[in-house]
Amino acid sequence: MADIFDVIADGTRRDILRLLLDRSSAGERGTSVSHIVTELGASQPTVSKHLKVLRDAHLVSVREEGQHRYYSLSAAPLDEVDDWLVPFLDDGAGSDAADAAVTSLPDSAAHAADVVGRAAASAKHAFETALKKLPGR
Repeated sequence: MADIFDVIADGTRRDILRLLLDRSSAGERGTSVSHIVTELGASQPTVSKHLKVLRDAHLVSVREEGQHRYYSLSAAPLDEVDDWLVPFLDDGAGSDAADAAVTSLPDSAAHAADVVGRAAASAKHAFETALKKLPGR
């Protein structure tokens, strides 16, 4: 399997992942290759090649219905990227105390804290990205 960082280094693959994320957030149960081709303005062979790489890295799953294939995001492999990035994003304020508090929690509470923390970081990133897109910024 390719290194996750090599897989997401390609802009077209990141565009596909973003499209699948957006459509999943909108309640879609999968996205057809033809829809991806149309949205990205890329050729069908190019999209298929990138989808194969994403499938091999377990970043997408495919559901077949007759002759149609519908792709969905499988974000779990991105946890490795998240784990690698977190130390670079940490501002250092109280991180030792926070780490000590989390390690003393029961497993279920530590997991819940991790989920909430990831959601907060994701929301912060989405907010900062939206702010940068505002006119005059």
